[in-house]
Amino acid sequence: MQFEHVLVVGAGQMGAGIAQVVAASGRRVSLYDVAPGASERGLAAIRRSLAKLAEKGGPEPDEVLARIEPVDDLVPADLLLEAVVEDPEVKKDVFRRADELLAAEAVLASNTSSIPITSLAAATSRPDRVIGMHFFNPVPVLELVEVVRGLETSDETAAAIVALARELGKTPAEARDLPGFVSNRILMPFINEAAYALLEGVAEPEAIDTIAKLGFAHPMGPLALADLIGLDTCLAIMEVLHEGLGDPKYAPCPLLRQYVQAGRLGRKSGRGFYEYG
Repeated sequence: MQFEHVLVVGAGQMGAGIAQVVAASGRRVSLYDVAPGASERGLAAIRRSLAKLAEKGGPEPDEVLARIEPVDDLVPADLLLEAVVEDPEVKKDVFRRADELLAAEAVLASNTSSIPITSLAAATSRPDRVIGMHFFNPVPVLELVEVVRGLETSDETAAAIVALARELGKTPAEARDLPGFVSNRILMPFINEAAYALLEGVAEPEAIDTIAKLGFAHPMGPLALADLIGLDTCLAIMEVLHEGLGDPKYAPCPLLRQYVQAGRLGRKSGRGFYEYG
C-alpha cells in the first residue's frame, strides 16, 4: 500500500502534529476541521513548531507547509488519519463519510486513545482496512505510535501502517483492541490516582508531580501531564475504561469530573490542576 496523499481530519493539537510529521515525510496532506478557523489555527501551530525544529537542524518550514492544504470538507485520499474529539459518535460519522468517499483500497485510521477500533470499523464497509494509529503528544517530538488492530483488520493493513509509522520516523508498537489499549490502560489510572491523592489532601499538586518526576524519573508529573492532554480527554478515557472493563477501580475521580464540569480543561482552557498564562 502506498500512502502518498493523506487526509487528516481534525486540526487541533494532535491533528496539526500528525499533519506536520506526515508532510515532513514528503507526503501531500489535506487538513480538514469542521470548526471555523480551526485549520488556519492548526497551520499556525505547525509553522511555530517547524520554526523551533528548524533552529535545531529540522526541515525548512516553508517546504513542509507547502505540502499541507486546508480543505473545506473530506476529500479522496490514500489514507484517512482521524484526530477529532474523543467522542464515539463523532468519530463514527467521520468514518461513515470517509468510507463513502474514499476509494475502496484506501485505509481508514483513527488516532483515538481509547475508543474501540472494531466499533469504528463497524460503521464502514471495509473493516479489514480500518486500524488505530495512536500518536502521542507532542506528535513531532515523541517517537511512539500505538498500532491497534480491530477484530477484522487485515495483516496487509497492519503491516502497511507499521511501515508508515517507521517512514514517519516513529517506533510502532502493536496492541490489541481492548479498552484503553496499552498506553492509556496504564497511564490514565495513574493520572486518576494522582487526582484522588489531591482530592483526599494527601499532597498539593506541585508535591505530587515532584514525587513522580524525581521518584519515578518521569519527565512530567501526572497532574501536569493531565493538563497537557486535556482533563476532558482524560475523563472520557477513564469512562471508556470503566464501562468497557466493568471494574470499579477505573471509576473517574470525582475531582477530575468536577474540574471538567467547571471548564477547567488544562492548558487549552488556561486552567486545570494548574493555572496558565
